Amino acid sequence: MAGTIEVLVPGGQANPGPPLGPELGPTPVDVQAVVNEINEQTAAFDGTEVPVTVTYDDDGSFEIEVGVPPTAALIKDEVGFETGSGVPNEDFVADITAEQLKKVAEQKLPDLLAYDARNAAKEVAGTCASLGVTVEGEDARTFNERLERGDFDDTFDEAKAAA
Repeated sequence: MAGTIEVLVPGGQANPGPPLGPELGPTPVDVQAVVNEINEQTAAFDGTEVPVTVTYDDDGSFEIEVGVPPTAALIKDEVGFETGSGVPNEDFVADITAEQLKKVAEQKLPDLLAYDARNAAKEVAGTCASLGVTVEGEDARTFNERLERGDFDDTFDEAKAAA
């Protein structure tokens, strides 16, 4: 009766209720042990919906694979706004600092094609532009140019050294 369950859970806040409990109840695994491990592995995404895959065996053993939330969700959570702009070129809904952008880039790095936080930040800035979020008070489209020019070397210096 081995199987796989895929659910979305709030980071660090999973509980034995829905959606996990009903899915795991008929399986041989210890539901509370699964919940505890999910919360431990997703604590960094505090409250943000995180995709989780639980693979279990007949003997009650299980493995948990935690995905990374969408980039837009990470940005919204970091900056604190509900929805992006309907006209992102004109109406801006929030501003993100280079430090916050780096944090989101580091969280998203495993899912991106970038090989370091500096390049991941460029991809995240693209999402900011689509959401209507400025970077350091300027249109996010200029972030990549400013990053290449060295305007954010103090924030991304360790990423630059690793490149």
